[in-house]
Amino acid sequence: MIAVIDYKAGNLTSVVKTLTYLGAETEITQDPEVVRRASKIVLPGVGHFRATSLLNELHITKAVRESIARGAWFLGVCVGLQWLYQGSTEAPETPGLGHFAGECERFPALFEGEPLKAPHVGWNSLEDLKPDSKLMRGIQPGEFVYYTHSWRAPLSPDTAASTPYGGSFTGAVERDNVMGVQFHPEKSASVGLRVLQNFIDL
Repeated sequence: MIAVIDYKAGNLTSVVKTLTYLGAETEITQDPEVVRRASKIVLPGVGHFRATSLLNELHITKAVRESIARGAWFLGVCVGLQWLYQGSTEAPETPGLGHFAGECERFPALFEGEPLKAPHVGWNSLEDLKPDSKLMRGIQPGEFVYYTHSWRAPLSPDTAASTPYGGSFTGAVERDNVMGVQFHPEKSASVGLRVLQNFIDL
């Protein structure tokens, strides 16, 4: 069963609909005990990073840490990926899970002397795919996925795929059983379906 965490800011409907289309059994929840029992966990997200503070209030953060420690698979989407880091300059007072080092930052106003639009909205490519990535299995460098975000995660050894916009940023991150994508797989056509299928098949 995939526990889909509801923190009142995520794009739950489209994510759950896509997971169900792919044959997955899902349960939308705010219950930390459901999270503890799940073999897989998905944290969808849109909007402001501050909304993730509800995860602490509901004791879900602790449940996620315990589930990850026992080997459950975790996938964060959009803000769900950003939450996996130590935090975000969008809401400095709100801590992230801290599973990955670093902080998410807003796109710069200028890049190479030219104005850079934020949010970054639309289709963009996945590059520098990590060869042993489970989540990116079957995805080819240069394939396109759909983004809509103003904050981004830094590149690191855990980056499973990068995307170029105002310099390269982490489009997907992965270490062992913890993964995240900055793009929206549920809106990314066949490539997004493949990413979600890879997660379901783990």
